[in-house]
Amino acid sequence: MAQIPPGPPGARSLPALSEHLIEEILVRIPTPRDLVRASAACATFRRLVAAASFLRRYRSLHPPPLLLGILGPRGFLPAEAPHPNALVASVLARDADFSTGHLPPRGRSGWLPCDARDGRVLLISSDPVAGSVLPELAACDPLTRGFALLPPIPDSVVASVLDPVRYKHVENFEAFIIPSGDYDEEHFRVIAWTHCTAMAVVFVYSSLSGTWIAGTSANWDALGLNPSNSWPSYAYGCFYWKMLRSNKLLKLDANSMEFSAVGLPPNHENRQVVVAEAGEGRIGILSCFLHQEIPESLCYSIMQNEGEDANEHLMETTIPLPSDYDRYFVVGAAEGYIFLEGSRYIDQRGTGRPCARSSAFFSLEIKTLKIERVRSAPGGCVAILPYFGFPPFLSPRRI
Repeated sequence: MAQIPPGPPGARSLPALSEHLIEEILVRIPTPRDLVRASAACATFRRLVAAASFLRRYRSLHPPPLLLGILGPRGFLPAEAPHPNALVASVLARDADFSTGHLPPRGRSGWLPCDARDGRVLLISSDPVAGSVLPELAACDPLTRGFALLPPIPDSVVASVLDPVRYKHVENFEAFIIPSGDYDEEHFRVIAWTHCTAMAVVFVYSSLSGTWIAGTSANWDALGLNPSNSWPSYAYGCFYWKMLRSNKLLKLDANSMEFSAVGLPPNHENRQVVVAEAGEGRIGILSCFLHQEIPESLCYSIMQNEGEDANEHLMETTIPLPSDYDRYFVVGAAEGYIFLEGSRYIDQRGTGRPCARSSAFFSLEIKTLKIERVRSAPGGCVAILPYFGFPPFLSPRRI
């Protein structure tokens, strides 16, 4: 066998890279998917990437986390190939526990997911705890099976904003996690909002204090709005509810805890509406007509501001939908994405009644307006919870 000739006189081998320099290279890898591949290259890379300090730094530099699947009444549905996150999603489905068997049992209703943000899942039990007409809540970490039962909202806190008569006639109760903004690893806040025919009330829970406070309340007549059971959108620190058969949104500023009414562009009374961040502080409005038989496109409008002249500088875009599905419904929004369910229909045994043959979930990225198939869908989903997170080895303990 021929021998490799020696190098020229005076040649020196390159010095080995220091671990600090390697870490600086690894932390600049743009996506968690690529970081997983890089960490598999050698033991040194795996050790550096697994360090808690590295993971905290990486997560802070590379938000948002990955779209890994859909959480709904039937459990966790991971993203499927050819979605780019399918491999990481399958690992999450294998390693995480989205069931509720490890939580204390709760009556006939059990526990159901009502929100998912920052790697946590918020669960609700409609069987109220003793002495309260309001449901019970629990926050869970699917990767560690850790959970925290939120205390009941104290009667004194409820009484500070609701009189006894209205308290007994609460018609709606919803709860959701306030996005941390910086993917907070240790603490979280929950908003619970409830309303009757006269007013809307918000309560806020902080895991840091372990207590509830009365956030704010508002009279429907004073706002010029009617009660609505729609699920909220979130943008720039505010929650937005589309009012039924109205051209207005109800806005709640999660920092100042103030309610206000926001006007929509013309002709949105009978549209399904989702609010999103359009960049540079602008509000994006994505809408489609309710009960439209074959919606071929979505309307996307960018509002320059929320004042009275908001519609004077309105920018509108039409987004075509994939033609291989008969109907589309907007079923969720989070982390800069809108989520749609597309369904194909056939006649039910010649009766002329449409029957869903197959369905699929799609994501629409607001920044690029790119539509991507996430996975097949069980029929009949009214609303879903998109689940975002990092690969299991990148995820901190949340509860």
